[in-house]
Amino acid sequence: MLDESSTPIDLLQRMVDAVEHVRQRLLRASAALRGAGVDYAVVGGNAVAAWVATIDRAAVRNTQDVDVMIRRTDFDAAKAALERAGFVYRRAAGMDLFLDNAAASARDAVHIIFAGELVKPGEPAPNPDVSESTDMGAFQVLDLEALVRIKLTAFRRKDQVHLLDMLGVGLIDASWTNRLPAPLASRLQELVDSPDA
Repeated sequence: MLDESSTPIDLLQRMVDAVEHVRQRLLRASAALRGAGVDYAVVGGNAVAAWVATIDRAAVRNTQDVDVMIRRTDFDAAKAALERAGFVYRRAAGMDLFLDNAAASARDAVHIIFAGELVKPGEPAPNPDVSESTDMGAFQVLDLEALVRIKLTAFRRKDQVHLLDMLGVGLIDASWTNRLPAPLASRLQELVDSPDA
């Protein structure tokens, strides 16, 4: 918590620093994986932000952590690469995390997602493979269509917000329902029909 002596400038700097720390974590993890020859793709909020930024940088939403998808068979190589880059591995709440340092919280981490697997039993589709990705220069990001499928599969509140961001800048639209399996198409249609619900 900020003390009474903090100024608005101090608060603004803390906001800027928070965004920069996530950016540096993303770049550090991507460089480590790429350098080790591990196939990966950035997913989650950073992937959404990257795609949204291709249309309208003012519509980009910040995110607090970095989600990276790898193949389970590459986990040992990814772990070694990330640890060499200074990340600290921890398994917590059923998740594989790479923390910025030993004292960091799960928010200050790279979260590992596994390609081709269901995140939770009963979900309508497994995660895509990392081969469905695009090189955006400093990092590899999940292709737009694969990202939309992941977001529609999870369909938590934050996933819905991310999908609305993509709808809002025109990356996706109602015609995308024709590309998707029925359960995912109906979820997208729900957002198209009621974007403010």
